[in-house]
Amino acid sequence: MKYLLTIPKAVRRTAAIIAAVAVTGLIVAAAVAPSSSALSLRSAALTSDTGQAGVAACSAADLGVWVAVDQGNGTAGSTYFPLQFTNLSKHYCSLRGFPGVSAINSNGKQLGSPANWSHVTPVRTVILGPGATAHTMLQYGDVEVETAPGCGRATTAFELRVYPPGQRSATHAAFDLPVCSHAGPIFLNVEPITAGVGTINS
Repeated sequence: MKYLLTIPKAVRRTAAIIAAVAVTGLIVAAAVAPSSSALSLRSAALTSDTGQAGVAACSAADLGVWVAVDQGNGTAGSTYFPLQFTNLSKHYCSLRGFPGVSAINSNGKQLGSPANWSHVTPVRTVILGPGATAHTMLQYGDVEVETAPGCGRATTAFELRVYPPGQRSATHAAFDLPVCSHAGPIFLNVEPITAGVGTINS
């Protein structure tokens, strides 16, 4: 299987993500209940069933989004990658639900169908402090790309176009695996966003 390569367009944003995580020490940010006082940056990836008043939704401009290739976990016909969302802004913001995800080519044209939403985990609000990270699990189905009728000739994606939940502006994540050239078969699935950095055991 071909793995992700560094894409020049994403270099500066990726560097910003790494710097934000390193500076705040949030690579292992815990998912804990929000306190009534000021939130500590070291526990700034928080979950809540009801959300938190006054915390605006994270926009695409607030976030750095990246696929944790080194945390990929393969099963028969699929590989699961954490799709990470790091808050690059200087304010708290919230994420709730599913991101919109699709593969695109270097011209921004969508390749194949958008990712399906997989309801295997409950939807909860995630509050992200500056530098904190949340994630969803991205399922990539190589079997569908290789064998599904209607997929068209497989082509290599340039990156993922990612819409934060409830947003109409997108950000991008490096992604260069083979994908369908035609819409129809579903070869990507995502779960609701959850707090913390995604790992192999997520």
